[in-house]
Amino acid sequence: RERLEALAGPTVKFLGYVPDADLPDLLARCRAFLWPGEEDFGISPLQASAAGRPVIAYAAGGALETVIPGKAGATGLAGATGALFAEQSVAAIIDTVESFDPLSVDPSVARRHAEQYDIAVFKRKIDDFVTQKYEAWNSVNSGK
Repeated sequence: RERLEALAGPTVKFLGYVPDADLPDLLARCRAFLWPGEEDFGISPLQASAAGRPVIAYAAGGALETVIPGKAGATGLAGATGALFAEQSVAAIIDTVESFDPLSVDPSVARRHAEQYDIAVFKRKIDDFVTQKYEAWNSVNSGK
């Protein structure tokens, strides 16, 4: 950790473990959230979007569904929630971070995008799906 902190310099702060309750405030104050890993879904990029912050992510796994890329350096892109990089390499991350303009993401757009993954939306969609399937099954089997 000491080596990494020395490499990072004075503008980077290593927090270590952060309680879940502290994450929304930290995310809301970041310039952008960097997600260099690959996960099937990945809740962390969505938490950053829910806080209205841009996400810079590796273009794989869940990030392909949850991050809507804008063009590097463009400002005010309708619908963009961040940027994607195609290769998990230091060079690709540096290039994407340096060319990304955090102002290209409208915080309200990022928040609205994250809302579609809210648990209430998920529960409603599951309920609608089960209801639809039950009604279809019932209409076929009620005449027997």
